Amino acid sequence: MSTQMLSNNTHTDKKILKSEDLPRHIAIIMDGNGRWALKRYLPRIAGHKAGVEAVRGVVESCAKKDIEVLTLFAFSSENWRRPEKEVGLLMELFVTALGREVNKLHKNNVKLKVIGDRLGFNARLQKGIANAEDLTKDNTGLVVVIAANYGGRWDITHAVKKLGEQIEAGEINAADITPELLDSALSLTEYPEPDLFIRTGGEKRISNFLLWQLAYTELYFTDVLWPDFNDAALEDSLTSFAGRQRRFGQTGEQVELKKGA
Repeated sequence: MSTQMLSNNTHTDKKILKSEDLPRHIAIIMDGNGRWALKRYLPRIAGHKAGVEAVRGVVESCAKKDIEVLTLFAFSSENWRRPEKEVGLLMELFVTALGREVNKLHKNNVKLKVIGDRLGFNARLQKGIANAEDLTKDNTGLVVVIAANYGGRWDITHAVKKLGEQIEAGEINAADITPELLDSALSLTEYPEPDLFIRTGGEKRISNFLLWQLAYTELYFTDVLWPDFNDAALEDSLTSFAGRQRRFGQTGEQVELKKGA
């Protein structure tokens, strides 16, 4: 994983980004909702509600820029450790946001996909997820992936179990397992790996998010709290990304030679 970081947003010397400068797939850890609320002497759930508004703005921006995939870490498998009341309110907010936003997404040709262990959710939320995915499944615009009750270790473990079941059934042999085969059993196998990872809120960790898929992703960290992550903040992250040289194990000279070919 590339570890170039930018801790603070600036808006000077902006370059005009061309389509070839932009990532195909952006993955975001939306951190800082609770701190945003506490700074305003509001309950933490107010920060989560403000965070939903920020999601809407980023989805709109990515759709306008023809980004192919936007993956958002909404609720990790570790978030169940939070206070029971907050978790309950988050689940209700998830249900409400799904119901309120899915028709707008569908009208704008956005496809919605949820990854993670949805069996951990109640029946009402599971049904809401299934209905939203079914409604938008044939849309051809931006794909919005919501990682909910998701963890990178869970994803890899789940994939290994699926391959193990295939071995037990005699469908494959252990010797057949390759990185490509393991990748085919992971949650995001049908989409390109993230080009750009963004984490808001000042923390500089990937926190068990897309552990396999982030192997060659450019990492971008910002102090901006998620509810304040607007179009200008997104532009800063994209400008940072456009200025990097992606080598994928090659030398810088090799990359430049390929560009000139």
